Amino acid sequence: MLKPTFGLALLLTTLVALGPLSTDLYLPALPALTRDFSTDVARVQLTLSVFLAGFALAQLAYGPLSDRFGRRPILLAGLVIYLGASVACMFAPSIEALIAARFVQALGACAGPVLGRAVVRDVYGPSQAARVLAYISGAMAIAPMLGPVLGGWLTVWFGWRANFAALALFSALQCVATALLLGESNAHKDPEATRLTRMTQNFSGLLSAREYRGYLLCFSFAYAGLFAFISGSSFVLINLHGLSPQWYGASFGFVVAGYIAGTLISGRFSL
Repeated sequence: MLKPTFGLALLLTTLVALGPLSTDLYLPALPALTRDFSTDVARVQLTLSVFLAGFALAQLAYGPLSDRFGRRPILLAGLVIYLGASVACMFAPSIEALIAARFVQALGACAGPVLGRAVVRDVYGPSQAARVLAYISGAMAIAPMLGPVLGGWLTVWFGWRANFAALALFSALQCVATALLLGESNAHKDPEATRLTRMTQNFSGLLSAREYRGYLLCFSFAYAGLFAFISGSSFVLINLHGLSPQWYGASFGFVVAGYIAGTLISGRFSL
């Protein structure tokens, strides 16, 4: 049985951070993509849009798959997919190839946040899981703050492809750490979890709850506004206002700090 340790918590934090790091690290490189591929802004922004689409779709599958086959093998499979797609992004010969590779990368990236949280619930139980997830979320906030800063320097020093090389290296280390440190946490596998009727019942049960739909809409609109800023900010600040990629990364940290402050304030009002 998998036991809670500091090393496990650290690994789970990096797994949960894989999603935001995959979008924020290469933001300073977006204007460079338009120049290198001789394409327009809208097509480059598709590298973000298709990532979100793939990330959303994969979430529907990872939960049932891990309930049936276990967290560890599904997580490792997702990390391998992510690693291969990151390498494909690094060597993409065209913007179309990069867009396709980003979609596949999202399918793998989703494994970390979804199954990382599932492992927390398995290992720590309902009484401590909320507290541990709060700690992980706090530590995870470092990723969107440091990601654009690191991405800005990588873009200036080595070019935009270095961002995806860094993501490939990060996921390779996660593969090794997961294989060595993470045992199976799902002690009660459900062979019926991937049956279409069971999945349909579970999802329809959620969507039929009015309160859930309300929270879902609120979260969706907030996330849409956030990604509208994310997808366009680098073009405005770098191309129009003349910021360097490094300074864009630093300025993005202030946005994340405001986002964290808003989260803490809203948490106070919700008590």
